[in-house]
Amino acid sequence: MNTIDETYYFPLDRYIDPERMSRIREFAQSRETPFLVVDLDLIKERYERFQKTMPFAKVYYAVKANPMDEVIEVLRDLGSNFDVATRYELDQLLRLGVDPSRMSYGNTIKKRSDIAYFFEKGVRVFCSDSFEDTQNIADHAPGSRIFFRLITEGSGSDWPLSRKFGAHSDLIFNLALRSRDLGLVPWGLSFHVGSQQRDIGQYDDGISRAKYLFNCLRDEGIRLSMINIGGGFPANYVDPTLPMETYASEIKRFLHEDFGDVLPEVLIEPGRGMTADAGVIVSEIVLVAKKSKNGLYRWVYLDIGMFGGLIETFNEAIRYPIYFDKTGKSEEIILAGPTCDSMDILYQNYRYRMPHSCRIGDRAYIFSAGAYTQSYSSVNFNGFPPLEAFVLPRNAQPVATVS
Repeated sequence: MNTIDETYYFPLDRYIDPERMSRIREFAQSRETPFLVVDLDLIKERYERFQKTMPFAKVYYAVKANPMDEVIEVLRDLGSNFDVATRYELDQLLRLGVDPSRMSYGNTIKKRSDIAYFFEKGVRVFCSDSFEDTQNIADHAPGSRIFFRLITEGSGSDWPLSRKFGAHSDLIFNLALRSRDLGLVPWGLSFHVGSQQRDIGQYDDGISRAKYLFNCLRDEGIRLSMINIGGGFPANYVDPTLPMETYASEIKRFLHEDFGDVLPEVLIEPGRGMTADAGVIVSEIVLVAKKSKNGLYRWVYLDIGMFGGLIETFNEAIRYPIYFDKTGKSEEIILAGPTCDSMDILYQNYRYRMPHSCRIGDRAYIFSAGAYTQSYSSVNFNGFPPLEAFVLPRNAQPVATVS
């Protein structure tokens, strides 16, 4: 049974330092929820950590993870490159002064007019996984460098990215040959092991298949010189992962096992791993209720749900750390969002605990929420506006970003 017999415990220091939590609490007191608060200092620290642990790799930040201007500006100034998915992201980067030489058009699904637009603006690196798209690149971005995305299964990841993207090795082999005949420059190969990847061995599989194609294409006179191992680097959610240092050392070992002492140019595309842990969503309890007189669990409805930025709770794939700022005896609960859509249930099978003393209007803090939250939030479902986001300066009142 769902008994209220455990004192509420949440390992707060695992997700946030006390000084940062104090600043967020103070800021939240005067703000209407829900909103996202992003600490740019943590993004800077994460970028520097990638640089330190993987000095052999160039960072191409996946803009879609968190496209806040302030995030882009911090990474721009640190020297990051950018993985761009649409002309709208391109326009944003250009507006913020990012040179096109620091961008790659990484989306394999794109209009011919968008390819021409990127080329006109100075982008010369494109990704593809089909003959049709490669032909479009040759027609509208002649002479550009092109790399090809291998299909992956995404096993071991919380948010797989298989099936829709990438192609099998035999097709990629012929794509590279065709791209050369079309006047493009076959540059390299890419793969993505899935977002929040817990099985580091998946990188080994992708690197091994890439090496096989490097060898096959070399026999045909094509010398690839780049491997893009994508993202998949973890954030600090409920289920633990190995530290970033372990990912880095293992990936380095995999690369040297296949490519020897002289590595090709290595690219990484962190998104979640760059920004997730820097963000906290501040939410409010809208309602606490039971469905029947003898129901075992109370339903707790927050003022943010799937359509407000937490779509990655679909199938309970991403388990965000959720903290209730109360103490005392606790109970297992079902968590849901505020919209009139029955899909808007966050966690029904995985049981979160909440202090029984929590009441309507109390705050809930959702940690590691700096990636794929505001950028996923709906425009106007049920009339709810997109999730508002703020940066958290160290010695000044935060300023809202433009949604």
